[in-house]
Amino acid sequence: MASIVAKSFFVLVLVLVLVSGEAMGQTLANPKTKFLKDSLVLGLVHSRTSLLTPKRGYNSLSRKRIKPMEMGNDDVIEPLREIRDGYLMSLTLGTPPQVIQVYMDTGSDLTWVPCGNLSFDCQDCDEYQNNVLGPKLAAFLPTHSSTSIRDTCGSSFCIDIHSSDNPFDPCTIAGCSLATLVKGTCPRPCPSFSYTYGASGLVIGTLTKDVIFIHGNSPNSSRKIPKFCFGCVGATYREPIGIAGFGRGLLSLPYQLGFSHKGFSHCFLPFKFSNNPNFSSPLILGNLAISSKEHLKFTPLLKSPFYPNYYYIGLESITIGNGENYSRFGVSLQLREIDTKGNGGILIDSGTTYTHLPEPLYSQLISNLESLISYPRAKEHELNTGFDLCYKVPYKNNTFFSDEFELPSITFHFLNNVSVVLPQGNSFYAMAAPSNSTVVKCLLFQSMDGDGDGPAGIFGSFQQQNLEVVYDLEKERLGFEGMDCASVAVSQGLHKKE
Repeated sequence: MASIVAKSFFVLVLVLVLVSGEAMGQTLANPKTKFLKDSLVLGLVHSRTSLLTPKRGYNSLSRKRIKPMEMGNDDVIEPLREIRDGYLMSLTLGTPPQVIQVYMDTGSDLTWVPCGNLSFDCQDCDEYQNNVLGPKLAAFLPTHSSTSIRDTCGSSFCIDIHSSDNPFDPCTIAGCSLATLVKGTCPRPCPSFSYTYGASGLVIGTLTKDVIFIHGNSPNSSRKIPKFCFGCVGATYREPIGIAGFGRGLLSLPYQLGFSHKGFSHCFLPFKFSNNPNFSSPLILGNLAISSKEHLKFTPLLKSPFYPNYYYIGLESITIGNGENYSRFGVSLQLREIDTKGNGGILIDSGTTYTHLPEPLYSQLISNLESLISYPRAKEHELNTGFDLCYKVPYKNNTFFSDEFELPSITFHFLNNVSVVLPQGNSFYAMAAPSNSTVVKCLLFQSMDGDGDGPAGIFGSFQQQNLEVVYDLEKERLGFEGMDCASVAVSQGLHKKE
């Protein structure tokens, strides 16, 4: 998850709901589907205190493992403050249960929680911790859970977290004898691990197993999963909140819940629903997420030989504008495919807020938009927010004058003739309240920095609002469809009537 951050805090809280067949028949658009019992329906409650602003210098590789630890204005926008943003998910862990909120992240696979209210150490997290508008989140206390145990050095989870080609490495680091190594009987705990994220985030912890409770909407639809494996993290750098990895690795939440070979889908509500407790964005895991979706436009998921746990797709071109006034330009090969070293492609990442494009494509996007837009630039906002393209757009009586004042649309053309037209609010967004019959709108894209290692670009969560995004892992493809996510939320029972 990238630390692309804000003056204040933007949160989407996921509430896990295991829905029974009977209940889903009352709330879903297709109650007769045969897959009801094999699915999870989740709600994302959208709350926001201010618009997110970018952080420069995004690390080109969104997730990297590192070696195991050895034992041992007018409408001024305030200056940038690095806090955090994301989609918060509630995990209920331990005996007795402890509720811990973590970020949902499709760009990583490890699920981890902060451990120890007093002992948990987060360095370079002062901006977040001093933000009174941000959520106050609890840490997990393993000593308060009678079912909490350390994972052993010989487990598949331990081998995976240490990214070792040699299955004996973790137990060797743990100090096991040769005899127990050969027999696979060493009882020693899995050695401490370190795990890094984009924007220099780092966590250090130990693998722990404990019961996880999935609460349904009726007593008979709840269940518990024993021996759920997660990172119990005692120290971090720029990572104040835990993460639920939705990648494809052994440690990811979908994998451990049994959905890694099926898939999931989400439909993120637009920002106008911020702080509205009556709507939740739908997030569905299992067969229900991928069934009856053939009408969608699907692009193949690309395989990376070195980063197989992440979701990559290929970008062919971008179109700016529509009708007679448009410009379409192609992209470099690195955005279409992944090379033998695992570099290239577009990473789909709910943990990165804005879409990142490499140079010279990003500058080409900016220059094409500049040639099509005649509104006056809002240079002071560009300086204060860090965004590269801001305009003063006509505004009156809480509505825009007419369609002629709309900003150019942006369309992404992915492999397999999949064209995704971004909703207006997904590209340019109002940065402050209207003033003097104008509103300042900025392009919410960023340049991809780095040395070319890892993904060539990232399709961030902000650009995914009001799109149904389907991760069909059975057929190795990703589907898109423009959608009124509020209507979807109502149809799926994720709307509370006032």
